[in-house]
Amino acid sequence: MCGFTGWIDWTADLTKQSIILEKMTGTLANRGPDASGTWISPHCALGHRRLSVIDPANGAQPMVRMSDDDTYVLVYNGELYNAPELKKELESRGRRFTTTCDTEVLLVAYMEWGPSCVERFNGIFAFALWDSREERLFIARDRLGVKPFFFSKQLGRFIFGSEPKALLAHPEVKPEVGPEGLAEIFIVGPARTPGVGVYRDISELLPGQCAIVNRAGTQISHYWRLESRPHTENVEQTARTVGDLLKDTVERQLVSDVPLCTLLSGGLDSSALTSLAVNYYNETGQGTVHTFSVDYVDNDKHFKSHAFQPNADAPWIERMTTHLGTIHHPKVIDTPELVGALHEAMTARDMPGMADVDSSLLLFCREIKKEATVAISGEAADEIFGGYPWFHREDALSAGTFPWSLAAGMRADLLSQDVAAWIRPLEYIGDRYLDAVAEVPHLPGEDAAARKMRQMSYLNITRFMPTLLDRKDRMSMAVGLEVRVPFCDHRLVDYVFNIPWEIKTAGDREKGILRKGLEGVLPHDVLYRKKSPYPKTHNPNYLNAVRAQLLEVINEGNSPLLPLINVKKIRQLAESEEASSNLPWFGQLMSGPQLFAYLLQMDMWLRDYNVVIR
Repeated sequence: MCGFTGWIDWTADLTKQSIILEKMTGTLANRGPDASGTWISPHCALGHRRLSVIDPANGAQPMVRMSDDDTYVLVYNGELYNAPELKKELESRGRRFTTTCDTEVLLVAYMEWGPSCVERFNGIFAFALWDSREERLFIARDRLGVKPFFFSKQLGRFIFGSEPKALLAHPEVKPEVGPEGLAEIFIVGPARTPGVGVYRDISELLPGQCAIVNRAGTQISHYWRLESRPHTENVEQTARTVGDLLKDTVERQLVSDVPLCTLLSGGLDSSALTSLAVNYYNETGQGTVHTFSVDYVDNDKHFKSHAFQPNADAPWIERMTTHLGTIHHPKVIDTPELVGALHEAMTARDMPGMADVDSSLLLFCREIKKEATVAISGEAADEIFGGYPWFHREDALSAGTFPWSLAAGMRADLLSQDVAAWIRPLEYIGDRYLDAVAEVPHLPGEDAAARKMRQMSYLNITRFMPTLLDRKDRMSMAVGLEVRVPFCDHRLVDYVFNIPWEIKTAGDREKGILRKGLEGVLPHDVLYRKKSPYPKTHNPNYLNAVRAQLLEVINEGNSPLLPLINVKKIRQLAESEEASSNLPWFGQLMSGPQLFAYLLQMDMWLRDYNVVIR
C-alpha cells in the first residue's frame, strides 16, 4: 500500500510550488517507506509515497504514460485483485505493458475505458489520475472504503490526500473545527459520519464514489451502492456460494512479491482465512504460512468473562496453530507501551480514535512489520454476516439510534453547558441516524422483521464498519504494513447483504450461514466457538494509568480540552467505581478505561494540531 497527495489549481502556476508538494508528500512517509516521487505541471501537482508489494523494481509512482500527445499520470493506493484478468483483456485490445504491477493495469484501464474503468475493478483502492487531453483529474475510492481519500474543495482549487495530515500541510487548509466537527468527536466518535472529515475544510470521498475535477468544478457520482434484490437460493446453496466466494477472494489476496502472513485470534473469521491460506499454500507449494496474534501482559490473570467478551483467545490460537501447522508469532504488549502509544495512534488518525484499541493494533502491526510486509485480516465479517450482539438483542434493534452508541446521553452529559448548547449532541446524532435509515434500500414486499434486519445490516456496513476499516488502515500504514481484508470483497458483501436473516442465522447461530459454508475448512469446536472481539487489556494498571494522566490534565488547568467538557462530572466519574465498568459506551470494547484514554487523545489532538474551534 501507499500514500498519495496533491492538488489542482486553475488560478496559479503550480510548477513554482514544489516545496509545498514535497512537504505534503513527506507527511505520508510512514505509508510508503520504500520510495517517494512527485510530478508537477502548471495546474496539477501529484505526490506519492510507495510501499513496494508487487513488482518492486518497476512500479514507481507517480506513474506516467503517454499516448500520442496526451499525458496520463497516476497516484494510487491499493491492490487490484483481478489485475491478471484485466491485463489479459487489455492486451487483447492492443494495449502493451512494461511492468507486472497492478498500478500499470489501473492506468491502462483508464486509458482504454475512461472513468467507467472503476466498474471493472475488484480490489481495495483510492487513486487520482490526471488526464492532460481532457484537462481533468479523475478520482475514485473502492466500493467498501477500505482505502481512504480526503479532499478540500475551494474556489478554483481541489486539494486531496490519503490522510488529513497531507491536506493540513497545505497552507490553504487550516486545522479549524466547527460545531459539526465537535459533534463528530464528542457524540459520534470514534466513528465518523460518511463524508465528514471533522476539520471544517476537509471532506471524504465516500466508498463507491468517483469524481471528475475540471475547470467547471467537481462532479461526484456513485459507481456502486448496496442494492436489495430477492434471494433465490436455499440454505445449502447459499452456504456453498458463501464458501466459494470466500475461497476465491482469499486466494486472490494471497498474491504478493514480499513476505505475507495472517492475523489469528482463534475466532471464526481469522481462523477461516488462515485455514484457506494454508490450504492454498499447500496446493501451490508456497511453503508454510506465518501467523501472528496479540495479547497483553497478565491478561490471563485479570480476564473476566462478560456479555461482550465471553472467553479468552489464547487457548483457541494454540488450537488453530497446532491444527494447521503454521509458524506462529505471539506478540505480547505491556501496559506502559499501550499508554505510551496513545499519542502515536492519535497522530495516525489525525484525530482521537479508539484509544488503546487503536494503540494496541499499532504496536501489534509494528511487530509484524519486522517479519512481514502484507497481512490478511478478518475485519468486516461481523458487520456483513450479523455477528455482533446488537444484531440479536431486541433492545438494540429497537433503540432508535446506532446500536453501538447506546450511551449517547451519558456522553452528552460530559460536555460543558456552552458546548452542549452549541453542538446539540443528541439532536446531531439523532439526525445522523435518521439520515442513515433513510438511505436503506428496502426490498418491496419485505415484512417488518425483514425490514428491521436489513436496516441493521445496512447501518453496520455503512456506519460501523468504516470505523474499523479506518482503524486498520491508519494503524497498519503508520508502520508501513499492508493489511488486506477479504471479507470486504464487494462480490461477497453484495451477495450476503441480500441473504434473508433466517438463512444468515442458519442453525440458530450468529453468522450461521458463514459457519455452514466453512464446514470442512475448520474444526467443529472452532467453527462453532462463540464470538469474542479483538482482545483488549484487562489489566487494572491500564485504568489506573489513563485515569491518573487525565486527572493530571484536568488539575493542570491549562488544557484546551477543559472549556469543552464538564470537568466536575468527569472528575467524579474518574474517582468513582464506574470507572472500571465493562459496559461499553462505543462498540464492544470501549468502556470506562477507554473513555479516559479517548479524552486524553482529545487533549493531545487539540494541542498538537493547534485546533481552532469556531
